[in-house]
Amino acid sequence: MIYCNSLFKYERRKTNDVQIGDVSLGSNFPIRLQSMTTTDTMDTLGTVNQSIKMIDAGSDYVRITAPSIKEAKNLSNIKEELVKKGYNTPLIADIHFTPNAAEIAARIVEKVRINPGNYADTKKFNFISYSDQEYENEIERISKRFKPLIHICKEYGTAMRIGTNHGSLSDRIMSRYGDTPLGMVESALEFLRICKNENFHNIVLSMKSSNPIVMVEAYRLLVNRMNLENMHYPLHLGVTEAGEGEDGRIKSSVGIGTLLEDGIGDTVRVSLTEEPEFEIPVAKSLVNRYLQRTEHKKIKKIPINPINPFEYKPRDTYKLLNIGSENVPRVILDLSDENEKELFNSIQQIGYKYVEKNDKWEISEMGADFIYLGNNKINFKIPGTLGVIQNINMWDKNNKFSFPLITKKDIKKNDLELSDKLNFLEIYADESINKIIEFIKNHPSLVLILKTNNSHGLAEQRSFIMNIINNNLKIPIIISRSYSNLSVSDFQIYASTDLGGLLVDGMGNGIFISTVNCGQLINVNKSSFGILQATRTRITKTEFISCPSCGRTLFDLQEVTARIRLKTQHLKGLKIGIMGCIVNGPGEMADADYGYVGTGIGKISLYKKQDVVNRDVPMDEADQALINIIKENGDWIDP
Repeated sequence: MIYCNSLFKYERRKTNDVQIGDVSLGSNFPIRLQSMTTTDTMDTLGTVNQSIKMIDAGSDYVRITAPSIKEAKNLSNIKEELVKKGYNTPLIADIHFTPNAAEIAARIVEKVRINPGNYADTKKFNFISYSDQEYENEIERISKRFKPLIHICKEYGTAMRIGTNHGSLSDRIMSRYGDTPLGMVESALEFLRICKNENFHNIVLSMKSSNPIVMVEAYRLLVNRMNLENMHYPLHLGVTEAGEGEDGRIKSSVGIGTLLEDGIGDTVRVSLTEEPEFEIPVAKSLVNRYLQRTEHKKIKKIPINPINPFEYKPRDTYKLLNIGSENVPRVILDLSDENEKELFNSIQQIGYKYVEKNDKWEISEMGADFIYLGNNKINFKIPGTLGVIQNINMWDKNNKFSFPLITKKDIKKNDLELSDKLNFLEIYADESINKIIEFIKNHPSLVLILKTNNSHGLAEQRSFIMNIINNNLKIPIIISRSYSNLSVSDFQIYASTDLGGLLVDGMGNGIFISTVNCGQLINVNKSSFGILQATRTRITKTEFISCPSCGRTLFDLQEVTARIRLKTQHLKGLKIGIMGCIVNGPGEMADADYGYVGTGIGKISLYKKQDVVNRDVPMDEADQALINIIKENGDWIDP
């Protein structure tokens, strides 16, 4: 079950050093940042200019696609032009399907990335039953195809990334291990063992998925399996096809941030459907949080870890009204500093709209579940689905939608009067649960609001929840975090890491975010629901799985993604993949319900799951054709 140095003390995982040109990688060096060009690799000057933008933004490495031999050869021209302009940043060749291109690129650039799912294998979604001997024969076949690249890398001092993608596992791996994190890990380990047998160790690994939970579990399992085989290679982190804007930042932060919290990760790429230089500030924001993290306040160690880090399972709790048990996680927002007029306006920023004509409130899919008022009162009619939390001394006992919040100090009061339906107990994660166990057992209508002031707060809250589980307490827990004086982007990144990292392990029956000077309340509410969406714990909108674009892309991904989003964003719960080329579809959108994939200049193929429904549709007809397919399958509703 071990996958990191410590669950309670921040420490970088110890790794081998990997030499990538003049920018070394591993635990003895800073966490490196990188991005990938979106230009045609044959456009030398365009690729050089875009690379310079990325480097100037802070990219330690530049990745460039080499889909065939001609692009691999042109990497030499790109490198030469960059050197002329004074840039010696290491280049990485991104290879799919073409070992010949990899062998050429390895003689030119500082690192090659290969995908074990398609380097010497195929993906046609065929199930093949192998005997053990037949499977070993397949490994030997792969070894013969792979060894020439290893020998070239050894000769030229070229590093290699063995980059597994969840969506492009080969039919061979899928047939034996299924579409699982274990399959992802085994796919990489097969190639890694071949490298080890050839005494080649200048290797980085990655386990990417568009689903942050799968991605986190796969990286953890990879570390666990490498430890068992005495391997300590560095890791490249990324959530593939994260998307654009707020959703892309939140999804990336949930996956990457969760691993960084436990000291896992040596280089980061945030895959956004935006210009590549815009990815770097997000990566910096993620990574910079850990520069001083080792100085955090000491956290209590829990000797028995009751959580399986390799398999998602929500914590078992009892149910109170709409909290706990089978209920989706709830969203609580802090409105305690607002007067009555501000409060009325604020409720309309958190998923509700007052219709004066009918004197009624309308609720959206992203309507917050509770508001915390502290010592304030409310003197107007609020939406019937919105609960109010007030400090116990201000609690309105006559309002059926109002519920009290108590602290540890209130527990000691002899005359404490509580609701018979629902009460909230605020507790800090560094406090001993021994002093509240009996109170929890004697008051079955309690929900915990778990707070932390520790700079390593996720670990502290996790420690507390582990203790709760080990004491067999079924009380629902709301994860609470406070932020101040942050940009909207940094707030999204921090909150997605801190709260998402607990949700991916099934810990948390809701989230409660308080902010000061972190943007408008509407953004806090949207981010709260975005975190739940990214962790797949509460689905309130369409999910778009869109690749970040590269030199293989056959259309303007940013423009097309925005256009399809506009037409389909009302389809709650659907996952739509938008892929620029056949390399990233259907494989990389394996998690999607429908797919829109570039298969030629001006040509789009449309998918239902992994099946092509409509091939080579003219691009100006493809949007409507996608909508028609969604309608034919009964998943369309009018906006």
